[in-house]
Amino acid sequence: MSSNESEQALAARIEAFLGSQVGHPVRISQLRRFTVGFSWRTFGLTAHDLCAPGQDEALILRLGADAGLYAPYSAEPEGLVLDSLQGSAVPVPRVFWRSDDTTLLGAPFMFCSREPGQALLPWVSAGAPVLREPLRLALAAQFTDMLAALHSLPWAGRPVQALAQGISADNAALRNMAVWEAHLQRWAMRRYPLAEWGIRWLKAHAPIAPRVAIVHGDYRTGNFLQQDGRITAILDWELVHMGDPHEDLGWISLPMYRGGSPYLCRLLEADAFYRRYGDAAGFEVDPQAVHYYQVFSFLKLAVTHMAAARCFETGRSNDMRMPAMGSQVSTCLRQMDKAIQRGVK
Repeated sequence: MSSNESEQALAARIEAFLGSQVGHPVRISQLRRFTVGFSWRTFGLTAHDLCAPGQDEALILRLGADAGLYAPYSAEPEGLVLDSLQGSAVPVPRVFWRSDDTTLLGAPFMFCSREPGQALLPWVSAGAPVLREPLRLALAAQFTDMLAALHSLPWAGRPVQALAQGISADNAALRNMAVWEAHLQRWAMRRYPLAEWGIRWLKAHAPIAPRVAIVHGDYRTGNFLQQDGRITAILDWELVHMGDPHEDLGWISLPMYRGGSPYLCRLLEADAFYRRYGDAAGFEVDPQAVHYYQVFSFLKLAVTHMAAARCFETGRSNDMRMPAMGSQVSTCLRQMDKAIQRGVK
């Protein structure tokens, strides 16, 4: 869908597509775009008479529009993972339809179930009230155990196996670095010597993974729904790939996700998190590998902010959050450099 296509036109496309899938006319209502996020466009809608007369289905539609942060998009990786996680200990939405055929809805897309619950704010100002203790402890346990379950999933023979071709415990870190080095070359509008230094350091210190696992890529507060202290769904799988499980641990450990609290992702003390995670995942967390992926995560954030700046500067997006993100490139690179110098605590 182009950035100027009306919701009325999108609704007509949706009704035509859904009708073609179920073999009878489908009417939709309550089409509403959620403004959170910087990448895929996310809409909520109700589909009437979808599977049977009088039966309504609350759906989420995700569109990989050209104006998105990581364009061009494919629904394939996320769809493969969500299909693979159905019935597992990792709660995820159910995928109904997905396609990369842009003639259908104007962009790659995915229809999935709309799960109950609300997302916690990932960023709050320093000094803001911490989560109430019973809620924090309940969510912390689930947050940790679900990540361990994701990293322990026996993925061989499941749809997600298609993402694992050529990836091993020995090369997972370097394969991932190659992806983000290519992103840097594509998105940077000038040279960043500090980013180049970070890439050299990361290549020279790449760890061996304890196993090849499904890596969420953005596992943190803000990317799960909770209702009455129960995590109902893990969301936002657009950066999912196969790799070293320590990568998600490094991302969770970033200071910007603490929200001014002493807790990782506002949920759990670091030592308690690593201990509980390691027991559930079945391997001992390697502090050096976590440090490595903390360094990598700062570089990844910097490159993502470069992508946002390019989106705005090239006219693909007029979202003023994009240049605001671009202003943070130097900050992320300085944090990366400090993390390298600091080493493992």
